[in-house]
Parts: sequence; structure tokens; C-alpha cells
Amino acid sequence: MTDPDPTTLRDEPVDPEVVSSELVYSGRVWDVRSDTVRYGDGEIVRQYVDHPGAAAVVAVDAQDRVLLIQQYRHPIRHRDWEIPAGLLDVAGEDPLQAAQRELAEEADLAAQDWDPLVSVFTTPGGNDEVVHLFLARRLAPVGTAHAREEEEADIRTEWVPLDDVVTGVLHGRLRNGILAVGVLAAAERLRRSGH
Repeated sequence: MTDPDPTTLRDEPVDPEVVSSELVYSGRVWDVRSDTVRYGDGEIVRQYVDHPGAAAVVAVDAQDRVLLIQQYRHPIRHRDWEIPAGLLDVAGEDPLQAAQRELAEEADLAAQDWDPLVSVFTTPGGNDEVVHLFLARRLAPVGTAHAREEEEADIRTEWVPLDDVVTGVLHGRLRNGILAVGVLAAAERLRRSGH
């Protein structure tokens, strides 16, 4: 076996025949489906969360600090540290527009500079969610975008040096996957650009 060419190494799309697809549960935010798929010499059945996708923002200020938000997440029973993020749940809105909206809604900020960082499958064995992450720079306040409710009602925000956030991820103190991927990608992007 030879090592793959690093310039062409990529995830490979597959389009197997879906024999049947059943809506098992229709939820407020996302649904659960059960698909029967022809794969290999037979059929497999898989249940998964049918997710609309999301966009997330690594907002970095002029002092190389990252905007972190903390909010309650019931499935993990934690108030975890995150970056601004939200669902792709507005018809016709592309991921960049969703990221811009989320930065305003969750942090009352706008950015002049936007760069795509990475897109990731969050849990490919359990859902079809793709999160598109962006680096936002040259930030400015926009005033309160909207009234925050439910988990957003007590959001806490902090500006934390990028290096400290990277250290928190590497030491296992910050475990939110989207935050981890986002800040590691942003740190590497900024390092490679000499900033």
C-alpha cells in the first residue's frame, strides 16, 4: 500500500441506492430518519439525525483574542464554551450569511473581513450535519440584534487570547468540537499568513 498524495487526499462521496427512507421522529429542530440502503452485497439499515447544517464563527479581534460564548447544553449537562454558531434554517441563506447573522444575534457584532476556514462533519456515524466555519476579523458592535431566550438568555461572553484557547483545547478543558476545530484552524491559518 502506498501513501496517498497529500494534495488529492479527500473524503469520497458515495451515492448508494436508498431502498427506503422513513421519518421516525419529527422534531422541533431536527428529525430522525431510518434508511435502508443497498451497500456491498446486501442491505444495511441506519438511523440518523437529519440535520439542516450549521455555520460557526471564530471572531478574532485586533489583540488576537477569540470571542467565546458560554451557554447551557442539556444533552451534555454543561455550560460549555463555544464560538457563535447556528443552524442553516433560513430559506435561501448561504453559510456565510448564516455566520454573519449568528455573530450579530449571539454577540451583537459585525465583521468587515470574512474568510472560510473549514467545513466539518460533526458526527458522521449519527447525523448528516455539516458545519461551515469562518474566520471573522475587523469587528464592530451592532447593538442588540434581538431578545435572547431559552439557552441564549444567560449567554456569557469572554474575549480570550487565541493561544490560551488553543491550550485549553489541547489540555481537554474546552471540549466543544466546533470550538476546537475552529480555533485550531484559525490559529494555523493566522500562523501561515504571518499574522
